[in-house]
Amino acid sequence: MTQIVLYGIPNCDTVRKARKWLDTEGVDYRFHDFRKDGTDPDRLAGWMRTAGRDTLLNRRGTTWRKLPDTAKEAIDDDAGVALMVEHPALIKRPVVEHAGGLLVGFDEAEWRAALL
Repeated sequence: MTQIVLYGIPNCDTVRKARKWLDTEGVDYRFHDFRKDGTDPDRLAGWMRTAGRDTLLNRRGTTWRKLPDTAKEAIDDDAGVALMVEHPALIKRPVVEHAGGLLVGFDEAEWRAALL
């Protein structure tokens, strides 16, 4: 993979911060909007294997809090992928695929080391 792909939701503050950082640093990337462009279950499953469920699943947002307790308690990798496909806001953002691997969330130092 030569091009960096940033996955997220455009109105997410962290995604906006990450996009601004990429633009400021002159990093070429393509933006994939989860809501407009969809979410690929196979890609999500791959991210889950690479990053882990606890890293990829956004348990801080209102979407998670609104889920029934039964769904939260029964979460495993397969259920996590299904929920993230149905509710893209459950994916921790942003996710970046790049030649060196995968970044989840925005950490400037980590991104600088991986992308510059």
